[in-house]
Amino acid sequence: MDKKTGIVADKIKKSKQLIVFTGAGISTESGIPDYRSQGGIWDKFQPVYFDEFMASEKARIKYWQQRVDMEKSLSVSKPNIGHESIARLYELGFLKTLITQNIDGLHEESGIPKEKIIELHGNTRRVRCMTCKKLISWDKAQVMIDAGDQAPICSCGGFLKPDTISFGQAMPVEETQKAAMLSSKSDVFIVVGSTLLVQPASLMPEYAKNAGAFFVIINLSETPYDNVCDILIRGKAGEVLKEIVSKVNSA
Repeated sequence: MDKKTGIVADKIKKSKQLIVFTGAGISTESGIPDYRSQGGIWDKFQPVYFDEFMASEKARIKYWQQRVDMEKSLSVSKPNIGHESIARLYELGFLKTLITQNIDGLHEESGIPKEKIIELHGNTRRVRCMTCKKLISWDKAQVMIDAGDQAPICSCGGFLKPDTISFGQAMPVEETQKAAMLSSKSDVFIVVGSTLLVQPASLMPEYAKNAGAFFVIINLSETPYDNVCDILIRGKAGEVLKEIVSKVNSA
């Protein structure tokens, strides 16, 4: 790993358009379960599809019960060394954009400015009205739930829903287009903790590679891009990123 992290560090130091793309594998190290592996969120819960949420109060109640259960891990989670290492790349002036599939808000909490983060699947710390589109904080929604409202309703009468992308829900157009455009302009593109199976998010490294970017994958499990990336590192996100950043910092 030492040789590979050294190569990645050298590429970062020479980069002009570094993009880091993160998935659930970086946040599991903060105690947040991923979605698809054994013991993950969908192993515990049957997902509620977006059309079900919009059509059925029973489905909305089930959805919110799942979200409240998720809060047990989300409320105590903090950025780990992986998040902090990426934030350090921003502080050093190398990171141009952070694209994430994660909905936990830990990258922003680690110190990366909101405007430098593209959240492809939304952010569960916000709640959005499906009718008037107004946003409120999770804490405000929690007050409504604690008061006995099992499926909170906006003052306009619309359904409130965590501002994340559910199964069957359209991806955010602006964020997806911006991510694709910036990926196509990157010169170093680093994937951390993603199996790269969920489209259209999984297309971002393809845009980068096709544009000539140096393509790095840091992940514990296999991805469809393992044979086309320039550097593949099998390892925990925090350990690998810490080593890379220490070499970026070195003379």
